[in-house]
Amino acid sequence: MSGQVVPDLIGRVREEISAGAGRNRFVDLLEAGGVPRERLTWLAGEQFRIVGSDQRSFALLAARFPEPPAGEMFLSLAQGELHALRLLSDFAAALGWQERDLRAYEPRPLAQAYPAYLAWSALFGTCSGVALAMLANLEEWGGYCGRVAEALLARYDLAEEAVGFFRFFAEPAPGFTEQATLVVSAGLAAGEDPQEAVRAARALHAYEVAFWDALADGLGESGTAAPTG
Repeated sequence: MSGQVVPDLIGRVREEISAGAGRNRFVDLLEAGGVPRERLTWLAGEQFRIVGSDQRSFALLAARFPEPPAGEMFLSLAQGELHALRLLSDFAAALGWQERDLRAYEPRPLAQAYPAYLAWSALFGTCSGVALAMLANLEEWGGYCGRVAEALLARYDLAEEAVGFFRFFAEPAPGFTEQATLVVSAGLAAGEDPQEAVRAARALHAYEVAFWDALADGLGESGTAAPTG
């Protein structure tokens, strides 16, 4: 594929995902100050598992697809996850957690569907599929991270240094969009199935939704535990 075909494909998938996006109840509650402080440790604990897994997944993708532009992009993403892991420790520290607390945290299965799918993709997926999935979901994920950072400052009195993790993901790295577009184009030109790439983007979006839903599980609109029975 060449010319305008790949940008059009990316645009269509982004539009589909955006049209199907619903409310993010966890972020909405966070902005209202309605998430109990102990639930913030869920966010730290889940992200600790996710970032560590994603770093290994991107490293594996770089080994599977070492030629540029894919190899360069996946290595850069792996390095980015390592940097994010360092930033996450500042967020955890602001909540009174150390690394041993993050390691002891028991992750919720549905919150970990996203990294599990990325790990599967690292083993069996295509480079165009992973790149398209990242591109298609980048704006939504980044938007949520930006909102989380602002809510933590305004509603939970955290310092700016404590929200660096979310600031890091709020904006794509310079040149990432162009680089990932080249990876999609190269993969499809090598014979990878475009429909498989679209499926990967849809799946990754669904698993991101599952992550946020897991964090909001049991919270009422006021941030209290929802009644049972």
